[in-house]
Amino acid sequence: MKKTPLYEKHVLLNAKIIDFGGWAMPVQYTNVIEEHKTTRRAATLFDICHMGEIEITGPQAFDLLQLALTRNLSGQKDGQIKLSALLNDKGGIIDDLTVYKKADDCYMLVTNATTTELDYEKLNAIRKKSNFDCRIKDISAATGKIDLQGPQSEEILQKVSACDLKGIGYYQFAEEKVAGIPAIISRSGYTGEDGFEIYAPAEQTGNIWDSLMQAGKNSGLKPAGLGARDTLRLEAGMMLNGQDMTGDISPLEVPYGWLIEWNKNFVGKPALESLRNNGVQKKLIGFEMTGRGIARHGYKVLFGEQEIGIVTSGTFSPTLNKAIGLAFLDVDFSAPDTVIDIAIRETMSGAKIVKLPFYKREKG
Repeated sequence: MKKTPLYEKHVLLNAKIIDFGGWAMPVQYTNVIEEHKTTRRAATLFDICHMGEIEITGPQAFDLLQLALTRNLSGQKDGQIKLSALLNDKGGIIDDLTVYKKADDCYMLVTNATTTELDYEKLNAIRKKSNFDCRIKDISAATGKIDLQGPQSEEILQKVSACDLKGIGYYQFAEEKVAGIPAIISRSGYTGEDGFEIYAPAEQTGNIWDSLMQAGKNSGLKPAGLGARDTLRLEAGMMLNGQDMTGDISPLEVPYGWLIEWNKNFVGKPALESLRNNGVQKKLIGFEMTGRGIARHGYKVLFGEQEIGIVTSGTFSPTLNKAIGLAFLDVDFSAPDTVIDIAIRETMSGAKIVKLPFYKREKG
């Protein structure tokens, strides 16, 4: 298994290490529920160094991304982040990634860990086909990434950075220093809470981790693993690439229709237009259990005796104190408040379709 620059930190903290897509990653340090609740009420620190970073530079960096991605990037300002989708020719989602604009001729893409290589190959193929004058560089190995998430995040990070964090709005970033180390600080995350994603040279990531842990000692800061990251993102209605969406799923079948700019050309657009004109047959929905048990990935969903879909993600929500999940259903049965059944092993258990997200933090 590949190891992140923070691997030895996790071992010293007695984390439970698992194989996550070929990476040795901490799934938990104490237990998932405690780490989850700490994120919601105070702050937690996540090792996200396994995710990918790709740098696009040159005179036609924008032209490449404008063609490769579904989102319209023409209005993007320096220091702004945009979520977008990279599609295959059939309109399926290769990756949902974030686009950091540093300058007109310099962008950084942050990719899912399992798709970095696919993204890199797809972008290069588009560049070569259109002969764009730009350079694509995978900087993942040289880049470390730590996520500081929770209501105390700003206060903790401000102790080790001279950057005015209040000046960084949601989905914005600044190139500043953390603990004296050059870094990118972005106000973003995957938990539904306020927080920051911090990018720095891989070899310096451990120093930033230690500085943040020390700065947050009196604010309730704790490390958190992938287990809590998964329950947090699911409460916030966020999807997991490779599980809730794959290369066979289009943005129209998940809550990503807003990422599509129909007034520009992009890879996969003809297939997506055909799907839009013909109508989607399945749709990703959120549900909460009304019966006993927790629905897991792969469980069948029924309406009466009719099988209408399959669960993609499911867990117990520590914040809501109930079992929740995501599922692909026949579009005719996807309306909120529809009562459904889920086959949990050999037993049918009741559930109800609800609007996403399950949890939304109070702002202010």
